[in-house]
Amino acid sequence: MRVLLVEDDDRLAAALTTALTRHGHQVVRAARAVDALRLAGGADFVLLDLGLPDMDGLEVLRRVRRSSAVPLIVVTARVEEREVLRGLRSGADDYLVKPFRTAELMARMEAVVRRGTRPQPARDQVVCVGDVRIDLACRRVYVADEPVTLTRREFDVLALLARQPGVVRSREEILDEVWGDPLLSASRSLDVHVAGLRAKTGRPGLVVTLRGTGYRLGSPP
Repeated sequence: MRVLLVEDDDRLAAALTTALTRHGHQVVRAARAVDALRLAGGADFVLLDLGLPDMDGLEVLRRVRRSSAVPLIVVTARVEEREVLRGLRSGADDYLVKPFRTAELMARMEAVVRRGTRPQPARDQVVCVGDVRIDLACRRVYVADEPVTLTRREFDVLALLARQPGVVRSREEILDEVWGDPLLSASRSLDVHVAGLRAKTGRPGLVVTLRGTGYRLGSPP
């Protein structure tokens, strides 16, 4: 397999490259997030460190998952349960904490490949709620066929709800997926963005609030 190794530690990268090559893999190493994002499209498997110098690895993971279902294992020194959950919820297929044995890494890679990759994100998926049309692939929203300009996070919140229209998303889940921090649940950031969605579309029922539970996409009238 063509393995993209995203690791800024030269010594560890060299050791992993040797081990992966010994197991028959072709390894391309990226030490920075910008290079990882450029190379991810040509990889069969990605090993991603989270502590990168130019961008947090979780943001790299989210960006990769917007366009690719490539098998991916997070390989990091972050051991906190919160970090593990954030990695898995952001789209990692597995999460391996340093230090680890090479044999364990190889076994986990084989297990991920056996499970198969997730379906590719729908590139032409359009969700309609009444006269509101949400184009997930193009990141555009139309109301009565007129385009509506949303901020990046406003669209991200709406897209998260639109991908599974009948599913209720908790505040913590939305904050984790969109802001990358579920501990922001006490702030008003999410409320402000939901209010912005309702105001800009002129459709108060587009996002439904379920008190004490979370939010879901509204139903067509």
